[in-house]
Formats: sequence, C-alpha cells, structure tokens
Amino acid sequence: MEKKIGRPRSLTTQKAILAAAYQLLTEQGFKSVTVDGISEKAGVSKATIYKWWPNKAAVVMEAFFEASEAVLTVPDTGSVRQDLFLQVKQLAAFLTGGDGQYMREFIAEGQSDAKLAEEYRSRYFNPRRLISKRILEQGIARGELRPDLDPELTIDLLFAPLFYRLLITGEPVDSRYIETWIGYSLEGLAAGPE
Repeated sequence: MEKKIGRPRSLTTQKAILAAAYQLLTEQGFKSVTVDGISEKAGVSKATIYKWWPNKAAVVMEAFFEASEAVLTVPDTGSVRQDLFLQVKQLAAFLTGGDGQYMREFIAEGQSDAKLAEEYRSRYFNPRRLISKRILEQGIARGELRPDLDPELTIDLLFAPLFYRLLITGEPVDSRYIETWIGYSLEGLAAGPE
C-alpha cells in the first residue's frame, strides 16, 4: 500500500475541522454543509481538508461519529437472544435519539449520494454487522441456532424491522417491540432437538 506524502495531521487543526463540520451539520443539516463552509468556519484552506479527507461526506461522518461517541459495544451475555436484543436496543436508542436524526438524514441522502452511502456503511453499519455475525456464530457454536444458518441473511432479517419502522412507518420502536421481533425471529432460527 502506498503511503501518503505530506505532513501528518495536526491534532489542533483536525479538531478545528471536525468541530466546524459538526457545528455546521447541526445548524444546517448534511445537505447544506459544504467544504467551503467547513474551511471558513475552521479557518483552514480547502486543500487542508482534502489532504486528510477525500470528500465532504468523509469529514462530516468523522465529525459526527467523534461528536456522538458512537462506541461499538459487543454484548456477550452467553445467550444469543439476549445479545441480539441488547445490540438491536442499543442501535434503536441511537437512531431514535438526538444524533440519530443525522444518521437518518445520511441514510436518506445516501440514496442519491454513493460516497455518503459508502461512508456510513463503512464507518457505522459494517462494523455492527461484524458484531452481529460474531453473535450469531457464537449462537451456532453453543447450539442455540441452526448449524446451517446464513449469518448475512439472518442479519438482514433481524434488523429490517427496525429500519422499516424508522424509515417507512414511523411507528415506535420500544423494548417490548424489539423483544417480540427478536423472539419471533429466533424461533425460526433455533437449533432443533438433537
């Protein structure tokens, strides 16, 4: 892999850029944020921003995740049902919370902006898919789930109801709803008697 030539990021300059990007995001929404605006607010050149980030989406997403402290927690209770419930509940709480409005905006904008879609997939959703896959693989190894389970398809099955409610119907997503849908899903995925 070829290394980038140039000075390493100045921590102070980086923080100023990320703070400016996040402030503009919260004031204007993603669509209205521009690299020119970030540059002006941070007091740096556009070239400085483009030296460290390939596009507006990358800098805004980094600013968003740094400011919202979207930490990846990995549940490991010893129960696939409880681990999945905790993971879905955590994601639902984030998406319905204050900063979740920006993630929903990123998802909407990502439908017509491939770069933005790649950013939120690689920075937020793909790491969480890996956690889900690990939870499912542990469930298979412990004999809680069918050995022939397709983890990728199962992840889609498990998380689709959350996004359907958040992005389509607008119905609430509470703990009872999450427990019910995880329970229904796992009934069909459970390992049968030996």
